[in-house]
Amino acid sequence: MKGCRALLIRTLVCVGVVLCFFTPAAAWSVPIFKATAKQAPPGTHSVSSTVRSAAKSVTVLGAYRSIDRKKPVSFLADLSRRFRPNLISARSIIVIDAVSGRTLYSRSPDTPRQPASTIKVLTGLLAIDTLTNAQRVPVSRKAARQPRSKVYLDQRKTYRATDLINAVLLASANDASVALAEKIAGSEAKFAGRMTGLAKRLGATNTVCKTASGLTAKGQKTTARDLAVIFRKAMQDKEFAGRMKRTRIKTQEGKLLRNHNKALWQIDGTLGGKTGFTNAARQTYVGKFKRGSDEIIVALMGSETMWGDLKRLVNYGFTRKKQLAAASKSRPSGRTASAPSRSAANV
Repeated sequence: MKGCRALLIRTLVCVGVVLCFFTPAAAWSVPIFKATAKQAPPGTHSVSSTVRSAAKSVTVLGAYRSIDRKKPVSFLADLSRRFRPNLISARSIIVIDAVSGRTLYSRSPDTPRQPASTIKVLTGLLAIDTLTNAQRVPVSRKAARQPRSKVYLDQRKTYRATDLINAVLLASANDASVALAEKIAGSEAKFAGRMTGLAKRLGATNTVCKTASGLTAKGQKTTARDLAVIFRKAMQDKEFAGRMKRTRIKTQEGKLLRNHNKALWQIDGTLGGKTGFTNAARQTYVGKFKRGSDEIIVALMGSETMWGDLKRLVNYGFTRKKQLAAASKSRPSGRTASAPSRSAANV
């Protein structure tokens, strides 16, 4: 009997490995950078770290990635990560120069997808622009009953706008997003219309918002390119940028808000970023990074191994920046290096 069980386990493992190697990579992951990136991509983090459950205590606000009814990554995606570490799983990607806006790398950057909580960048921007830090914000029943990730707002209380803005941008709080939306526009639907208008003014023409939180909604969409454009402009706002770099902050009531953006302490040069996750969107991210005098924006959508994807994309972005700068210096005066071709990036 023991021999049969061992044989069955070995057979299942072999089948999984065969599927991993012979299923088309596009089904769950994307090859990236062979020739142009001179250094090997760093290893990915364990997928299990991206599917942790809600915080053990609600006294710590904004528990990391505490989304109701979360589905784990698929078995095949996990095998892909383990046996093909040179692949990234994100379906849509763009890396741009944060100063010039020039595209350094992209894959399906204009494919519309659900944004998840990355769209809260617009929520935070509108709140910063509209409300003073000390303004009091009430909490409706709708806001209080939003699904996690949330900070468990009390309908019997009002909260300082600055605390709710931090809850949105750092702890990705859905209840705080709706409370701010209703305070500013009277309803979440009207506020979502303002979000769409702001996105278009910032140059994100393929973004339509239906919620203040980014929770899945029919007709709601954005693209990796739009996220990069929005975040590039957002980080030019000093107050917004200052909030995004905080790893944790306490509210007026002494509650602790933790930043979901692990890149702040895991990836060198991180200036700020916004994470997102829903079952429809999978993992999404947009952030800004600086090394030396170089600055880049990275946006990715539809990822199963977000932190590993992000590390490789950031390293590649800065490598590509240096390659372009070196090529520009070696060319005759008046000529500039061309943009990276799809073949150059091994797409």
